[in-house]
Parts: sequence; structure tokens; C-alpha cells
Amino acid sequence: MPYRVFFGSLLLLLSFNAVARDPVPALSYTRDIQPIFTEKCVACHACYDSACQLNLGSGEGVARGASKLSVYDGERRQAAEPTRLFYDASGQRAWQRKGFYSVLDAQGSQAALMARMLELGHRTPLQPNAKLPEDIVLGLNRDNTCPVPGQFDEYAAAHPREGMPLAVTGLTDQQYQTLQRWLAAGAPIDQQALAPSAAEALQVVQWENLLNAPGARESLVGRWLFEHWFLAHIYFKDGEPGHFFQWVRSRTPTGQPIDLINTRRPNDDPGTRVYYRLWPVQGVIVHKTHITYGLSAAKMARIKSLFYSGKWQVTALPGYGPERRANPFSTFEAIPAQARYQFMLDNAEYFVRTFIRGPVCRGQIATDVIRDNFWALFQAPEHDLYITDPNYRGQATPLLAMPGQNDDVGSVLGLWLDYRDKRNEYEALRRDNYAELPAPSWSTLWAGNDNALLSIFRHFDSASVTKGLIGEVPQTMWLFDFPLLERTYYQLAVNFDVFGNVSHQAQTRLYFDLIRNGAEQNFLRLMPADSREGYLDDWYQAGGKFKMWLDYEAIDNDKPTALKLDERDPKGDFARQLLARYGELNAHPDPINRCDGAYCSRPNIDPTLQNAEQALSRLVSRPAAGLKVIDQLPEATLLRIETASGHREVYSLLRNRAHSNVAFLLGEETRYQPGLDTLTVYPGVLSSYPNFMFNIPAGQVPAFVEAMERAQDEPAFERIVERWGIRRSHPQFWYYFHDLSQYIQETEPVESGVLDMNRYQNL
Repeated sequence: MPYRVFFGSLLLLLSFNAVARDPVPALSYTRDIQPIFTEKCVACHACYDSACQLNLGSGEGVARGASKLSVYDGERRQAAEPTRLFYDASGQRAWQRKGFYSVLDAQGSQAALMARMLELGHRTPLQPNAKLPEDIVLGLNRDNTCPVPGQFDEYAAAHPREGMPLAVTGLTDQQYQTLQRWLAAGAPIDQQALAPSAAEALQVVQWENLLNAPGARESLVGRWLFEHWFLAHIYFKDGEPGHFFQWVRSRTPTGQPIDLINTRRPNDDPGTRVYYRLWPVQGVIVHKTHITYGLSAAKMARIKSLFYSGKWQVTALPGYGPERRANPFSTFEAIPAQARYQFMLDNAEYFVRTFIRGPVCRGQIATDVIRDNFWALFQAPEHDLYITDPNYRGQATPLLAMPGQNDDVGSVLGLWLDYRDKRNEYEALRRDNYAELPAPSWSTLWAGNDNALLSIFRHFDSASVTKGLIGEVPQTMWLFDFPLLERTYYQLAVNFDVFGNVSHQAQTRLYFDLIRNGAEQNFLRLMPADSREGYLDDWYQAGGKFKMWLDYEAIDNDKPTALKLDERDPKGDFARQLLARYGELNAHPDPINRCDGAYCSRPNIDPTLQNAEQALSRLVSRPAAGLKVIDQLPEATLLRIETASGHREVYSLLRNRAHSNVAFLLGEETRYQPGLDTLTVYPGVLSSYPNFMFNIPAGQVPAFVEAMERAQDEPAFERIVERWGIRRSHPQFWYYFHDLSQYIQETEPVESGVLDMNRYQNL
């Protein structure tokens, strides 16, 4: 028996030694590495906002590396070479020819740049849930410091607490060790491209066949549809969760590998025969660029009905070039205007999102010419003269050309004045012709589906769009007709070049100012004639009056409206009637912000959440002069409210900044009226860029609100942050931050994506 025990123990020991000598299992980029990047890095390193253009949302982006060049540069005199991931180059060498450098390759005896950045961050952890040192600069004002491998020591000496992840609770020990082991092994990437399912592949073929159908009519419609879908993340009804596709132009037809035509703009000359193709969206989905559009059999039938049911003909296909880009009304004039406008109305939220959430609206200068919150409405096609009157359409079309195609810096003023004058000539034509029509009534407004009423919120240097009428009655409203909606889309989405020079960007954004003014003038036609000047005086205070005289066409102060509105407050009465008329469409009650009785919460929800909403309603629609805590709040704060049962609800707490006018690209601080700022509270995540977050047990919401009401200064607000705030250094920061995306996944699965934390503030 002792011998058996001895030999048994010996065999067991030998087996342990054999296991110990087995090699450590190889790491998989897809299984082991990308999930770490997605959890801890993509929130800052995705899309054009990526620091140093280092995009960690895919293996292609990781292998591409970093660049010292900034995509967003409003001062460059020469347009930059595009560096769109998956579009403008493929493979590490091709990207290095465009100025990128590796963050994965070891440099002789030195570890890879990423390894050293991670090590710097891991050895200097943050104090749990403490405010960060003031010398760590965050947000869009941070210098684009992008050391190449040979400059790392200098960077580390100057920024000893600014390793990666930057200024946020970092990697766990296990995550850190996994990444370092992967980097030491040469950082192999085994990522497989996302492939469509069999059902999706069939639908891809069907849709590609539609856009590439033979015939002049079919070719023109295919081109127009592509130019209106190129930004969309396409999904199919009954498609795989998380599968999205994007329209591209290819040299090869359906059934062959895509040979991408990567022009700077989607309407540039392709230089060859074009095939419109769908390819899968690769990499991690991020919310800020995730503008979704659903395709289905019903949508295909709708498109065929809109575009191919009539007998219209194409005598000659239009070419490409600056003139064609500048005026899509002329380029696509053969396609019935009714079909084009109705197609856009059917998915109006998508189109407004493309230019409100798109690249043109990144940064304070881009959003300086829109109010912090307003409602968007749409003119019914049967009341749109451009749709119904061919003579008017013929006169208007030449005046609808847009600037930005010539980017000569020395000519920017002359170009701008020329297009401004054309636009004002169009506004005068519109004003005079509409004066001959019957007075506008409720039938003037399109009410075809739940895209008809939209709310836009500006968050200082970004913006968002949501269906429905949210918040208190805004200071201004926009009314889109087809010429305005199509111009806005082309100017800010199709024709805007994020890599363009200062001339192109200035012309684009100056015209955005005219677009806003046109939308406001359209809305004023619904107001009593004798009230219109008063509203303009309110919207264009101080220097805005000079801008009205200098750049805007005069409004019609004579033509009456057919709407019966309270003369004491016509805009407020219009809003009340609008909400009553379209309640079943999507103008749902908003009891937190528009409480008209004793109960300021949604019915049929958890009673503890009802109590929480009742308390939160005390914060809304109060000017900052009387609610001092507003001065301490950023633009987009998220409230995570958790019940005793473990259920949580998320609310957006939005700060609406007040201005004397929004008629200029620069000098916002001179027009800012901080004492008139207000708050909006609404269920859901209404920003791609959370600025801060509070986690509050539902039973403590009344105490939170009371503390907010009593806070008169920064120390009082800091006590609120200490009790309920989730700072960047919070030990569970990533759990709470990604729970916002999880909330979107649960409530609007198609819209879910990783949120951006570049603007998360150090409160």
C-alpha cells in the first residue's frame, strides 16, 4: 500500500509538471483583445474624434496606427488628404504612406508604443472617484499630442499621469496583462470581416438589383437614392442583430468582390461605370455615427410606387462636377419632385440626423448658428409650390445652388456674397408667390407618420434629434419644405468635406445660417401677420438686427394665417393646438416638462419612478437666474435612477443655453445670456456624448432635487457630485457608462452603440 501511495503521488506530480510545461494558449484578437478595446478604449478612440486618429474599433484601425494630423481643422488653407478607415487605404504600408505610424511594432529593444502608453497609465492609477488634477486637459480643447515611438520618453516626462486609458479608471490587472502579452507576441490580428447571413445576402442582391437596374430612369433614381443613403447604417427587417450595411460605389457588379470607388464626396465623378453595392459595416458600432435606416419588402414597394409609377422620362443623364454638386435640384430635375420629397418625408428623422449629428456639427463653431432646442415641422407636399407648380419650380431651381464647391481661400467672400444673393432672390420669389396662395392652415403641415414632428437639442458642440415634441415650448421652430430640406441635406451631408480647407468649411457653415433663417421664416407664415416682426425681434436681438439687415430677405408681414391663434401668445397657442391635434402621431404628453396639473410624471410606471419624476419636474423650465445650479451643469447630464427592486431608468438632463441671437459663427460668449438658461428632463439617452452622470436610488431623488435647488455655488454642487456623481475616476465608471448603451439596447435595440466620452467632464 505505501508503494501504491508513493507511485500514485509521483504520477500526480509528473502530470502537474506536464501541465505546467504546456504552452500558454495563444491569444485571439477577436476573442481576447477587441473586447478590451471595446470596453475601455473605443469610447474615446472611434471615428474622426479619435485622438491621433487612432481608431480602436477594429483590427484594421488598430493596425493602421496613429497620425499627428487632425481631421477637424477649421484653419487649414489646403484641403487634407482623406483618411477614412476602410475607404482611403488598406493595409499598414498603405496607411504609412499617408503619414500613419504603428503603435504595435516594437522598436529594437523598446516595447511597442501602445505597450508603453498602457504601462504609463497602469502605474499611475487615479484616486477613486476623486476630481482629476487640473493640469490634465480634457475635451476638444486638448492638444492633439501624438508622440511617435522615439518621442515617448519626452511625452512621459511632460505628462506623467497621462498614460492610457487617459484620465479614466483604467484596465484591470488581467486586462493589462492580456494586452501586454498580446503586444509582446507581436500583436497578431485575426479579425474576420463581418459577413451577411443567407437571408441578408438575398436581400442585398435584391436591393443592389434595384439600384443598378438598366435604363436611364433607373440609373438616375439609383444615383439619387445612393446620394441619400450613403451615410446610413442599413439594416434589414428580420436581419441579424448587430448587422448593418453601407451603400458604396464599386467598379464591379453584384456577385463580384467590391472594388471600391473612394472619391472624396459621394457625388464626385467616379471616373468609370458605377455599381451601387452594399457592404457590411465593420468594427464596433459607435452611437455618434450610427444613423440607421431600415430596408424591407414594404420599403422596396414604396420606392417603386414613388419613382416608377408615372411616365416621366430622362432625355439625358446628368454628368458630374462642381455645378452638378452645387445644385441637385437641377441635376435630378427629371425625377418628379413629389417622389423626391415624399421619399425624404417618409424617413425625415434619418435625414435631419444626417446633418444634425453628422461631421458638420462637431465643434462649437458648427453649432453656433442653431438654438439649443427647437422643434422641426414639415410642409405637406400638396401645399409646397415647388412640388405643385412647374412654373414656380422652373424659376426657383437656378436660385437653389449652394456654395462650397470652389475652395479658393482668396475668393471666399465673393463666393459667399454671390450665393447669399441667390438665396435671397429665391426667398423673395417664395414670399411673393406664397402670398398669392390661400392662407396657411393646419393642412399645411405634413402629418403622414411619426417622422412629422421632431425635437432637436444642441449640446454646445454637438446636437441630437428625437421623434416627438420634447420639452417646454421652444423659442423658435423650423418648418421645412422640399427646397429647404434637400438643400440642408446636400449642403451639410453630401457636399460637406470634413477634410476640406477653411474656405470650404466657412462657406458651408455660413450657408447653414441662411438655412436656419429660411426655416424660421417658413414657420412665421403660420403666425398672425402682426406678430411676425415681434418674433424676429426676439430671435435676433442686439447684433442680430444688423445681420437681418445685412444678409436676410424681408419677411411677409401682410399675408394672414388661417390658423385661429390666441393673439396674446400665438406661438404658445400654436404649440398647444399642435400637441392636441397630433397626440396620436408622436406628440405624446411630456408631463415632466409640460406639467399641466398636479401630477407631473408618466402614468403606468413604477410608483417610485413616478415619485422621482414628480420631483425632477421641479427642475425644468426655470431660468438659471432663479435656479443657480444650472450654472454648474454641463450640456448633457445623464441620471441613472434605480429602484429598490433593481430596475433602473435613465433620464437626460439637458441644459438649454440662451442667446440674444444665433446669427454668427463666432463670438458666442458675447451673445450668451446665462441667466435665461433652462433645463429639460426626459426619459432616455438624448446625447451621443454624455458630459456627466449621476447614479441615484429612486428614493433619494427628492433629496437630490432639493440639493440642486439649494445649491448656490460650486462647493454646494461639488457636494452633490460627491454623493451621487460618477466621476471619471469612479471604480465602477465603465459599468455605469456602458449601462447607458445597454439601456439603449433594451429600449431601442437598432439604435444602440458605444457612446463617446471625449466630452465627459471633470466635475
